[in-house]
Amino acid sequence: MTAVTTTTHRTTKAPAPLAPVEGTHQVRRRRRLAPGRRLPATRLVGPVAVLTLWSVASAAGLLDPGAIPAPWTVLETGSRLWSAGTLPDDILTSLQRAATGFSIGLAVGVLLALASGLTRTGEALIDGTVNLNRAIPTLGLIPLFILWLGIGETFKIAIIAIVVYIPIYLNTHAALSGIDSRFVELAEVQGLSKFRFIRQVVIPGALPGFFVGLRLGVTGSWLGLVVLEQINATSGLGYMMFQAQNYGQTDVILVGLVVYGVFGLISDSAVRIVERRVLSWRRTLSS
Repeated sequence: MTAVTTTTHRTTKAPAPLAPVEGTHQVRRRRRLAPGRRLPATRLVGPVAVLTLWSVASAAGLLDPGAIPAPWTVLETGSRLWSAGTLPDDILTSLQRAATGFSIGLAVGVLLALASGLTRTGEALIDGTVNLNRAIPTLGLIPLFILWLGIGETFKIAIIAIVVYIPIYLNTHAALSGIDSRFVELAEVQGLSKFRFIRQVVIPGALPGFFVGLRLGVTGSWLGLVVLEQINATSGLGYMMFQAQNYGQTDVILVGLVVYGVFGLISDSAVRIVERRVLSWRRTLSS
């Protein structure tokens, strides 16, 4: 008996695509609301644009050379002062004054903020006093400080330190006061010591506010310096500008302003770089 095997071939057809059901929502592409990737050297676009407009207006004769000299005139004057040796000495003197006052203000601001932000007794003794000091114009203290400390270098450094410590204290204290209480409760549950609590919870939580105050303090040190160096000073960028005012040398005044601006931009950029490195763990809109 012969067995006959029959093979049945079945053809399967691909299912037809389903027609979109009326009323269903199609998935839309997610819209990006962030500014996008950070471009290199974007902060130089503004200064370069101002310099370009200044050059074009000077070349077109739209600016009075006696009131606003051309950029190349200012550059030539700066080169002449540098070759004569006066500009390097004035820059070094100004940097020393700003650095000394800034260092003192930084230390005082951080210590007062920690004492006021971590203890109720410190807050009662310090916070009101600092806010009272903030309400008094710092430059208005110059006559009093001259009577107390004399008219030499000491009062200049003291005024710069006051200008610096106030924004550092205010922003650091605000950051300390704004730490989420749940973190404190978690630290208590974990049994952290006071030292570990400050190192692992307080300092990371206060760093963003501290860097904001640091940037304001750096800017304040330069703003205070330009005024203080015009009071019984014999050297410094402010003294150079004051002497140029007496002789009507607008180009020398602009040289001093350009140097102040360059140092201010460099110091602020340095603080920004350190801030990004230290706070690299934080996900923000700017990052």
